[in-house]
Amino acid sequence: MREPIRLGTGIGWRPEIAEAVENLPGVDWVEAVAENLCPGHLPESLLRLRERGVTVVPHGVSLGLGGADRPDEARLTALAERAEALGSPLVTEHIAFVRAGGPLTASPLLEAGHLLPVPRTRDALRVLCENVRAAQAALPVPLAVENIAALVSWPGEEMTEGQFLYDLADRTGVRLLIDVANLHTNHVNRGEDPAEALGELPVEAIAYVHVAGGFERDGVWHDSHAHPVPRPVLDILADLASRVTPPGVLLERDENFPAPAELERELTSIRETLEKAEAPYRAAGRYGQGAETDPHGDALADPDLHGDARPEADDSLASRQRVALAQAALLSALVAGTPAPEGFDRVRLGVQARALAAKRADVVAKVAPELPEILGDGYRPAFLAYARRHPMTGGYRRDALDFAGHLLLTGLPEGARARRLRAWWLERSGPAPLSERPVARLARATRRTLLRR
Repeated sequence: MREPIRLGTGIGWRPEIAEAVENLPGVDWVEAVAENLCPGHLPESLLRLRERGVTVVPHGVSLGLGGADRPDEARLTALAERAEALGSPLVTEHIAFVRAGGPLTASPLLEAGHLLPVPRTRDALRVLCENVRAAQAALPVPLAVENIAALVSWPGEEMTEGQFLYDLADRTGVRLLIDVANLHTNHVNRGEDPAEALGELPVEAIAYVHVAGGFERDGVWHDSHAHPVPRPVLDILADLASRVTPPGVLLERDENFPAPAELERELTSIRETLEKAEAPYRAAGRYGQGAETDPHGDALADPDLHGDARPEADDSLASRQRVALAQAALLSALVAGTPAPEGFDRVRLGVQARALAAKRADVVAKVAPELPEILGDGYRPAFLAYARRHPMTGGYRRDALDFAGHLLLTGLPEGARARRLRAWWLERSGPAPLSERPVARLARATRRTLLRR
C-alpha cells in the first residue's frame, strides 16, 4: 500500500461557516459534503480556498456501500465528477447502508435518510468488499471509507469492529477514515472498547481522522456534530496518535455553529492533543507493531473470515440476498413500524426510530423552509406523526413534497394555510416526465386533481 497523502489539520467546510473557514489560521485542508456540491457551480468560497492551495476532499453520504445492492452508477459518476472538479487527491464515503428493500427482497425500497450500521458478518463483509471494489474501479482517485456511530447492535455478529475493518482493508486495499468520535459513541452505546478497536486496526491504511462532538442523554450518546468535542474523544485521538502519526485530522461541525473563535480553539485543542501524544513506533509491517505480532489472535487464523475456504464463498448473490433481507427487516422496523427483528434491543430500536424521524423533520425543514413557515408551530408534530406511518422512499426533497401532499389530502391545514400549502405543492410537484405505466399516470393525474381542489 502506498504512503498516504499528508493532509495536516483541517475542518469540515459548510456554507454556514464558509467565511469563518476561509479566515481560520492554520487550516491545511477542508472536507465538503459531496451531495451538496455541483461541479459546474462550485461555491466561491471553495474556489478561493483551492486557489490558496488548500486541499478539498469530497465526502459522500448517500452511496450506501454497506447495502445489499451494488453501488448506483449515477451516484458513483457524480462522486467522481466532484473529485475531478475539486482536484481532490481522494474521496471518502461510509461503511453503512442507507436504503433497503427493492428487487432483492421483493419489497418496497425504503430510505433511511441516515447512516445505519452494517452487521459484522462474513456475508456483509463479502458484499461490502465487492461494493468497495466497484467504487474503486469507478473513481479517478483513491477511496477511503469511514467507520460509523450506531445506537443499535446487530445480533450474532462474527467479528469485532477492528477485525472487520482490518479484513476490509486487507481484501480491497481501501483506505480507512477513522472517526474517533464514532469510536466513543460505540463505546457508550454498545460497550465497545476504543483501545481494542485501535489495537486491531491496520494503522498503515489510515487516510485521515475525524473528530467531532455530541451529547449524552439517558445513557445514550448522540453523535450530533453540533456540540464541542468532549475530552473522551480527544483521549481516543491521543491514543491513536500514540500508535501512528495520522496523515490528517479534521474537525467536523454540522449544526449549531459557534463563533469563529470557538472553532479556532477546538482546532488548537486538536493540534495540542496530537503534539502531546508520542508516537513510539510508525507503521512497521502490517500492523505497525512488527511483522510477527497479530493483534487479532485466533480470529484471523479462521480462513472463513477471508471467505476463500468456504464452498459458498463465490455465491455473492446468496450473500446479497441474506444481507438484503436482514437490512430490510431492520429498516422497516425503524421507519415503518413493523415488529423488531429477533435479537435486537427493542428499547434501542425505539430510540433510533425517534432519532431518524427527528432528523427527517429537521432536514425537510432545511430543504423546504417554506413548510415550517406555512405550518408554524404545527409543523414538527405534524411531520413526526406523518413519519410514523410513511417511510421515506426518495430523497429529502421528495419527502417534503409527499408530506405536503399528505396534509392536503387529509384536509390539514385549513383556510389560508391550506391555500398557501396547496400553491407551494403545485409549484414544486410538476411538470414531471410521464411514467410509462398507464396506472402511474392515472394516479398522478388523480392526485393533482384532488390537490387542486
